[in-house]
Amino acid sequence: MSDETIRLVTIGRILRRRWRLLAVLAVLGALVGYGASFLFPPRFTTSASVLLPGAWQERELLTQAEIATSSVVVDRAAAALGWSGVTGTELQDRVSATAADGNIIKISGTAETPERAQQLSDQVAQQFVTFAARIAGDSTDPAASQPEALRQMVVQASRRITDLADAADPAQTVESVQTRTELAKLRTALQDAVKKLDQVDPAANRANMVVMGPAARPTGEAPPTRMQLVVAGAVLSFLLAVIGHLTAARMSRRPRTEPEIAAALGAVVLGTVDVPGERPARRPAGGGPQARFRRLLGVDTRWDVPTPQASGDEAGRQVRYRRVCARLRDRLPAAQRLLVLVPDGDDTARRAADRLVAEAGGDPLLRVVGVSVSRPLVPDRDDESGALLVLSAGSWTAGELAGIAEACADARYKVVGTVVAGTVRARPARGAGRTPEGAGRTPESAEPVLAPPAAVGDEAMRGTG
Repeated sequence: MSDETIRLVTIGRILRRRWRLLAVLAVLGALVGYGASFLFPPRFTTSASVLLPGAWQERELLTQAEIATSSVVVDRAAAALGWSGVTGTELQDRVSATAADGNIIKISGTAETPERAQQLSDQVAQQFVTFAARIAGDSTDPAASQPEALRQMVVQASRRITDLADAADPAQTVESVQTRTELAKLRTALQDAVKKLDQVDPAANRANMVVMGPAARPTGEAPPTRMQLVVAGAVLSFLLAVIGHLTAARMSRRPRTEPEIAAALGAVVLGTVDVPGERPARRPAGGGPQARFRRLLGVDTRWDVPTPQASGDEAGRQVRYRRVCARLRDRLPAAQRLLVLVPDGDDTARRAADRLVAEAGGDPLLRVVGVSVSRPLVPDRDDESGALLVLSAGSWTAGELAGIAEACADARYKVVGTVVAGTVRARPARGAGRTPEGAGRTPESAEPVLAPPAAVGDEAMRGTG
């Protein structure tokens, strides 16, 4: 797994270099969402409110909400609606009730059309009020008769208090006045208790439940709508594509550092050279339908190659090549010939090999040969004393590099070393004097574009003395 931290610049590179592929995948995701909308027919939802007068505790309101969606209420609503092929069991999945602020039960109904959704909500609310009123008026419950019996006892006690007050000593003594005053207070307290009992009587509250008007006819579909499914499919496909690119980058096993490349090839790295980046040339039109399709989507080039960094001047790049040549001379006897192997398709390594041949100047004498990474085959040994591998970092897996090393051993070539090539941005050349605008600009100063190197044959000899 790569240790490179996933940063915003990585995501920006994906969007910039894979925007065609991401756009196609987003469109495909939108089409999938559109197709899924046919599996979820449009639904419409509306609500009817039922007011519960009096004082109610939160648990009692939750109980009433459960009663509103009970099978008894829903079955009665289904029978009253008389929809063909629709039973109470099916309607129970379409009805919900919640306890809102202010002792209000909101009953929601969902149906295929706005009219049916409105009818369902209104009918369930009406059946709920009727069922609650019947429960409140049911006198068969022994607990329901207790408040009425208590009320009768309070009335009898009030009458007895009145009789005791009249039978008290008619004389205007202090004791008789105090007795009649206490009895009057007791009668008033009992009457207040009866009033409070009437106010908190749950049976009376349940009997006074009212529906707060008919349910409003819905004007829009309930989620998920067709547009929501289409947008969700496009966004989900886009995100999955980006996550897939990031996962592939994190799981990449391509050697990027010099120690990793040296371990994969079993050869020492002689140095790293810079190759000025150039504008991608126009791709050939051939290659078959699959190749054209890959070019159309922009997946024929790698996206995880970082943007080339700014390099120094030409003199600095030349020093790097000369140091590599010096290390080669130190590792080889005088006037030796080397086979320079470049993986096919590695344009950066090919240009670095050409530059290395030019800088070597025939000491040592280098011959550039391309080698396939899928089926590596190195030509038979002629008079070369060894092989030098030139490749770009992060372009090949460890298995592909090991395959090239095995092909060298099979052809009896000793790998004397490896040169790693990296792409950089060449700085624009600055003129000595000021020139009119646009007069002194060259293609190199406007854009670092270099001419592609000349084709190098497998048998071409480079670096003549």
